[in-house]
Amino acid sequence: MNPDLRLLTSLLAALALSGGCGPKSEEGAIPSTSAASGDPVEIPEEILQYMQAKVYLGPDVFQDLEAGRITQEEVDERAAAGEFPTLFRFATTEDLPSDLSWENGMDLPDLGSPDAKKGGTLYDYIRDFPRTLRTAGPDASTYFRAYLLDHMALSLGSRHPNIREISENGFRYYPELAKEWAIDRERKTGYFRLHPDATWSDGVPITANDFLYTLYFFQSEHLQDPWYINYFNRNFANITKYDDHTISISIPEAKPDLTTRLLDFTPLPLHYYGVLDENFVDTYQWKFAPTTSPYVIHEKDINKGRFIRLTRNKNWWARENKFLRNRFNFDVIHIGVIREIDKALEAFIKGELDIFSLNLTPHWHDKLPDDHEVVAGGYIHKYTFYNDIPRPSYGIWINMAQPMVEDRNLRIGLHYAFNWKKVIEEYSRGDLVRMNSNSEGFGSFVNPRIRAREFNVEKALQHFAEAGFKQRNEKGILVDDQGRELSITLTSPYHTAMDILTILQEEARRAGVEINLDILDLTAGFKKLDEKKHQMVFVGFGTSPEMYPRYFEYYHSTQAYDRAFLPDGSVNPDRKTKPDTNNIQSFADPEVDRLIERYRGSEDVEEMREIAHRIQQIVYQRGTFMPAYVRPFLRVGSWRWIKWPQDFNVRIADQYQTYYLHWMDEEEKQATRSARRSGETFPPVIEVFDQYNIYKDTP
Repeated sequence: MNPDLRLLTSLLAALALSGGCGPKSEEGAIPSTSAASGDPVEIPEEILQYMQAKVYLGPDVFQDLEAGRITQEEVDERAAAGEFPTLFRFATTEDLPSDLSWENGMDLPDLGSPDAKKGGTLYDYIRDFPRTLRTAGPDASTYFRAYLLDHMALSLGSRHPNIREISENGFRYYPELAKEWAIDRERKTGYFRLHPDATWSDGVPITANDFLYTLYFFQSEHLQDPWYINYFNRNFANITKYDDHTISISIPEAKPDLTTRLLDFTPLPLHYYGVLDENFVDTYQWKFAPTTSPYVIHEKDINKGRFIRLTRNKNWWARENKFLRNRFNFDVIHIGVIREIDKALEAFIKGELDIFSLNLTPHWHDKLPDDHEVVAGGYIHKYTFYNDIPRPSYGIWINMAQPMVEDRNLRIGLHYAFNWKKVIEEYSRGDLVRMNSNSEGFGSFVNPRIRAREFNVEKALQHFAEAGFKQRNEKGILVDDQGRELSITLTSPYHTAMDILTILQEEARRAGVEINLDILDLTAGFKKLDEKKHQMVFVGFGTSPEMYPRYFEYYHSTQAYDRAFLPDGSVNPDRKTKPDTNNIQSFADPEVDRLIERYRGSEDVEEMREIAHRIQQIVYQRGTFMPAYVRPFLRVGSWRWIKWPQDFNVRIADQYQTYYLHWMDEEEKQATRSARRSGETFPPVIEVFDQYNIYKDTP
C-alpha cells in the first residue's frame, strides 16, 4: 500500500516532545499517559460529522472528477440525491456475516534466529539530514522515512517474506495488529479482530477508531500530498466498526492480491492528531507521533544536521509475538550524518560504523577488497545475498514538460546515445545486468517483446536529425537551425552515481550530445524531482514485493498535471505540473489513462497482464524512461560482532536491514577490539548466500 515508496502511517513518539510526562521507568520504556486507561478514544464531533456525511464515489466517478470530465457541483447533486453509499459505517458484532472463515497465519514459520540477542547500540549513517519527520506531505518521501515507517511500523498483517505460495486471495500473511482475519472475496471485504493488547508507543490502546480515523486523515487536503489523497479516496469503498476491536474494510475490486490490499493497512493515532487543519504541515514538521513501531525517538536524541537516535521501546506490546520476537534487536540505533559515502566507508573501516552497504562496485572490489587487513584479519565480514524481488527501477526518467526533451525523436536519440553496456562491463565488472523496463521482476506481467535500446551512434544521429539537430559545431555538439546546442541537464540525487554518469556523459559526446551533470544531495535532489524542475534524472524507485506492477502513480495524467485535459479530451493549454507525485516524466496520455483505469479496476489476471504489456509498449514508444541496470544481490560488510541468521536474510529483502534480523554480540565486540589491539587475527569470512538466486541457472 504505497506509491513505491511503501506507504502508510505514523512518525514516532510524541511523548518525547511533550516534556511533561514524568520520568521513564527505564531507558527506552515509555510511561503510560492519562489517555492510556484502556478506554477507547472517542471520535471528535467534527470528524464524526465528516464520517456521517462522507460517501464513496466509486472508481469511475472519482476518476472522472479528478480528470475534469465532470464537475464537483455535478457530484454534489448526485450525492445529495443519495446515489452513492456511505464510506463509514457503525454496526454491532451481530451484523457480522455468519459464514466467515477466520485465519491467523500462525502456521507459518517464524522469522529471524532464536539465537538473536537484545541489546547494544548500532551505529549507522545517512548522507543527509531529513527535511521533516512527517511521513506524509511535502518532503516526507526521503530515505529516513524507512526508520520511521517502511521498515518499522506494524500493519494489520504482513506478507511472509519467505513463502512463495499464493492462495486464492494472494500471498500468505502473518499477524501484526490483527489477531485474526477473514477474507470474503465475493464481498470484496476483509474482516479483522484487532489484537486486544495492541497499544501505541505512548501506551494508548489501538482500537477500531484509529482505523476509521486513518481514512479521514489521508483523505484530507491539509496533507498537501496528492498521492495519499487519491489512493484513500479511490481504493476504499467502506470501513465498518463493529466494536472497539472488530472492523471490516471493503475495496472496490477483488483483485488477485486481495489479501495484500486489505492487510497492508497501518493506522494513525486518533488521540494524537485529532481534527486536521491548514497548519498540519508546519505543526508536525519536527514532531513525532505515537507509533506502532518497536522504536521511539526522544527529543534529546535529535541533533539537527548531525544525528538522530532511535531507542527500542522495552514496553512494546508485541515484543514476544511470533514473527516479531527475533527482530528489532538493538537497544539503540544511532544514525549519524556523513555526507560523503567514501568518508562513511572510512568510518566503517575504523569501527565507527557497525555495518555498511557494499553494493557499489568500487567499494566491494577496490576500497574494501578481500585482502584488506580488516577483511583478511577476520575483523570485518563480507556477504553477498541474492534476493528474489521486483527490481528497483534504476534508469533515466525524462520530463516531457521541460524544453527540448518534449520532442519524442530527441528522447529516442538519447536512448541510443547512452552507453550502458560500457557501464556494466567496465564500471560494474559484470556484476550488473541490463534492465529492459521499469516493470522488471514481475514475471508474466513483463512484456517479453521489449528490449532496452542499445548504444548506437548512427541511430542516435538519425533521431537527432529528425528532431532538427543535424550539424555539429566546433565543439562537436549538434546544433539546430537556430543555433541551439543539443545540451541536456541530467540530475541525480546520488553522489555515488558520479562515475556511472561520467561514463555516459563522455560516451554521449560521440553522438553529439552535451550532458550537463547536476549531482545533488539526496534531499535537494528529490526536492527538485518533486517540483518537476528536472529535464532528465537518474534515480531508482523502490518497488514493493507485490504481485503485479503499478502504473497509476507513474503514468496517469492526474499525477502529472493539475488538469491535463479539457472535458472534450483536448490538451488543457493552461495546465500546470503537479508537484509531489511520482509522475516525474510529466506523462499524460488519454489512452494510457483509460488503460490504467481498466487495469486498476480489473479482477482478471489475464486482462491485467494484457493491459500491462500494452502500457509498457506505449511507454517504450514514447521513450520517457531509459532503463539502466539490475543488481540481483545485496552486498554488505559488518564487523564480526554483528550476527546474522543462518540463512542471512529473507527471500524478498530489498535491503539488508528491511526486516532487522541482525543483532549485536557485545562480548564479541569487546573481544574483537581487544584482539585487534594485540594483533590477534581471525579466519576471514566472505560468504555468498544464493539460495534465492533466480539467475544462477540462467545460461
